[in-house]
Amino acid sequence: QQTGEGSHAVLLLPGMLGSGQTDFGPQLKSMNKQLFTVVAWDPRGYGKSIPPSRDFPPDFFERDAKDAVDLMQALKFKKFSLLGWSDGGITALIAAAKYPNLIHKLVVWGANASVTQEDVRIYNGIRDVSKWSEKVRKPLEELYGHKYFAETCEAWVDGISRFAENSDGNICQQLLPDIKCPTFIIHGEKDPLVPQAHAEYIHKHIKGSRLLLMPEGKHNLHLRFAKDFNREVENFLR
Repeated sequence: QQTGEGSHAVLLLPGMLGSGQTDFGPQLKSMNKQLFTVVAWDPRGYGKSIPPSRDFPPDFFERDAKDAVDLMQALKFKKFSLLGWSDGGITALIAAAKYPNLIHKLVVWGANASVTQEDVRIYNGIRDVSKWSEKVRKPLEELYGHKYFAETCEAWVDGISRFAENSDGNICQQLLPDIKCPTFIIHGEKDPLVPQAHAEYIHKHIKGSRLLLMPEGKHNLHLRFAKDFNREVENFLR
């Protein structure tokens, strides 16, 4: 999906099972269309990018990062900024580190550069989609059908939990010092899925980055507090 005709191109990167339409409604609708050209993509196996079916090989974040950059280049954007939520934040960190000449600015929220045993416990708590709240579950069931949604969520839990077997549970910690673009990290202090230590670690290891804590924010702070979020992000991107 693409909206706006501004000179500053921005790619929105969704979270697990996410897509432009389910994850970024308020950003597609309300971000400044004079300043920005906003692109939301569905990573392979998610949203409308099916087939292929989604899978989680050990390098799935690197694969998404390359796909995202390839997409923006195919759309003829020479330089662009990244807004990454959750898994999309991890993808954005990797893209910014690996393709520094292409990335203008970086915003991540609900992201983590490693997986701890505590994280694995949290992930297993969302493994069974029938236990999700209806509000979160319904749009995804409508998008995917129950079977694909349930199976892909389980596969994601298995895929992301495997990082905990690496030393330090590493996903992309070694890449953070390679991120040279201006970086803005946002974290909801009430995020039940991503402990605050992850945001602090990313902030500490990306030189010159800025960290904003939202006291009432949960994991979906960009939806729940869309107006505040959009304002903060637009000011950073200007």
